[in-house]
Amino acid sequence: MSRSDVTREGVKGASPGREALTGKAAGRHRRRRRGGEEPMVPKAKFSSYYGKPVLNKPTWKPMDIAGYLFLGGLAGGSSALAAGAQATGRPGLARAAKAGAFGAISLSLAALVHDLGRPARFLNMLRVFKPTSPMSVGSWLLSGYAPLAAAATASDLTGRLRPVGTAATAGAAALGPAVAAYTAVLLADTAAPSWHEGYRELPFAFVGSGASAAGGLGMLAARVGEAGPARRMAAFGTALELAAIQVMKQRMGIASETFEQGKAGRLMHASEALSGAGAVLALTAGRRSRVAAAAAGTALLCGSAALRFGVFHAGVASTEDPKYVVVPQRERLDEAERQRAERAGGA
Repeated sequence: MSRSDVTREGVKGASPGREALTGKAAGRHRRRRRGGEEPMVPKAKFSSYYGKPVLNKPTWKPMDIAGYLFLGGLAGGSSALAAGAQATGRPGLARAAKAGAFGAISLSLAALVHDLGRPARFLNMLRVFKPTSPMSVGSWLLSGYAPLAAAATASDLTGRLRPVGTAATAGAAALGPAVAAYTAVLLADTAAPSWHEGYRELPFAFVGSGASAAGGLGMLAARVGEAGPARRMAAFGTALELAAIQVMKQRMGIASETFEQGKAGRLMHASEALSGAGAVLALTAGRRSRVAAAAAGTALLCGSAALRFGVFHAGVASTEDPKYVVVPQRERLDEAERQRAERAGGA
């Protein structure tokens, strides 16, 4: 059997032979035909030596790392919302967004350090700057963003050093999209198939998810009259998030199965339902009713969190089944061979 004989549907061109199951052993693989019974060869099973997975399962703690992903997105989106609210004369919304950004990034860093085991490991990542490493770039990004978020919040709450607070708000807003997106680049840089195959769309999904979460928090914390930018950000973020996820699943092939099955599938479906319902409610009843706005904000926050946990569990699941590693590799090799053959034939 050659490399290309095994496809996602089983063994290509398989027919009954010496290895086919017969008699009682054939069990449910029998199929009656006009001339009698025809035993069927069972579908190919993907396995590896000693039954071990092809890839090592990530050792990250789900609550720490998935929470870190969600809180980073919430922080980045909230900083962008804070700058917009401040520029349009909405002090209540701006204060809530600034405080949300600082609180979220503080908890995000705490979750990251807890997973690393001790703070020194995070500080060690700052000893060098490596542009080709998402972890190195992300560590420096967080180190620059967190003080800006803290200064913007402190200035707003105390009323002191207003020029410094304004500059810090603008700086945090400029870094906010990168803070929301870099964790997607970090996941895509790993060997986990469901993360790696989604490298094109995952950053857009994370930015959209962060924007919808920030909009939800703004609607929860601010008065309805000031929450217009939060509602619009939530609607935009939800649309971007849902579109990016759908495009990603269609493009990534067999690895998309992990987003539809098991715990990851349940979380992804919950995310779609909560985010979609929250955005619709925000743009309708949430414009007039404080209760509806709070319900929409809660749904958007829960939907954003469900997305990050769903993506996390999908990546872990894709490392546990060898087919998610083997099939995409074989398809890429077959495509490369086909292109070489076409070029050779054209020459």
